[in-house]
Amino acid sequence: MADQCVFCAIVAGEAESSIVYDTEDVLVFLDIRPVNPGHLLVIPKRHAPDLADLDEATGAHMFMVAMRLAAALRTSGLRCEGVNLFLADGEAAFQEVFHAHLHVFPRFSGDSFRIDADWAVVPERDELDAIAARVRTAVGDGA
Repeated sequence: MADQCVFCAIVAGEAESSIVYDTEDVLVFLDIRPVNPGHLLVIPKRHAPDLADLDEATGAHMFMVAMRLAAALRTSGLRCEGVNLFLADGEAAFQEVFHAHLHVFPRFSGDSFRIDADWAVVPERDELDAIAARVRTAVGDGA
């Protein structure tokens, strides 16, 4: 799969990209279909199709890099009144490139990006508690 991955091709220097930041484990480049100018993708250099395949140290490093780049977007001179971090993990979550990646993109009032969802549903506390218990059980001793 990695040999057909566009992000792996970018890491290998076989595909074009506009690189912003490069470490031993992580590469950051501009998205070719940006939400807004300055839309960045933070990827692990080692192929990991999804979060389950990504080691925790690299995932933490990706997030730290994303925080640093979010701050840079705010001071870059690009239009940036806020920043979104977005990671789609799996097809049902609208992941399109199956190499883990974290989007970091600037936001401003009136931009065209929308997350359309019905956030008005408020579950009962007992349902929330039951869900929390299931997740606590699944996470194990890390809770």
